[in-house]
Amino acid sequence: MIYNVLNGDSLACSFPDTKIEGDIIVVREGLIDGDLSGNDLQGFWHSRAKYMGSTEAEYHDKVVREFEKIMNAPDDSEFNLWFEYDLFCQVNMWFVISIINSLSVTAKVYAVYTSHLDRNSKHFWNGFGPANASQLQVCFADRILLSDADLQLGQELWAAYKDNNFRELLRLAKNESFAFPYLQEVVKAHIDRFPGDGMNGRPERVIEDITKNVSTDFHKVFKEFWNRESIYGFGDIQLKHLYDKVMHTR
Repeated sequence: MIYNVLNGDSLACSFPDTKIEGDIIVVREGLIDGDLSGNDLQGFWHSRAKYMGSTEAEYHDKVVREFEKIMNAPDDSEFNLWFEYDLFCQVNMWFVISIINSLSVTAKVYAVYTSHLDRNSKHFWNGFGPANASQLQVCFADRILLSDADLQLGQELWAAYKDNNFRELLRLAKNESFAFPYLQEVVKAHIDRFPGDGMNGRPERVIEDITKNVSTDFHKVFKEFWNRESIYGFGDIQLKHLYDKVMHTR
């Protein structure tokens, strides 16, 4: 069985045009933000549903049901993980890898990145959203097969991230892998969110500068933040939370 695991509904809308073989699984989570507590998956789902303001039934129907497709995959399955390089997507991918790596079945796992984008362009951290079918086919052709060591690394990254273990994240980020080509930059960006010295984190400091020197209009702040810090991959929900925090303390 072949599965294409897509990070969000935006890509899911355009993906069928590629004619790439396999069932679609949509990740509808943003694990970069919010409560990650829970000693097992059921506890974790409970925490996430509560954080997202959903009933557990609603969260299950929208989110968990998609992950269960991974958990119920048959032996000799193939997973193509369509995630971008930014922190938002990488955290989600680490979680998906942790699920796959816990399965008792054998599976081939590939990372499919935005290889159609120019690495020297300011749009490099952008997602699959604007890509057309032929560009997505290029990304698929450039997919990277994850080794057992890569899968173990992904699982350990998720565990360290979930536990807020910055020291372990820094240690893991020293691993060089084609499957995680910007791991050090992404881990640093994450840790910079929590300086721990009473200062605001890196994203808040950038928002402070934008609202002081560019504009206080949220839409303009959002655009400028993406120009400067697209490595975070924040959506409007995540950035609005930080924006409101900064504006409240002005």
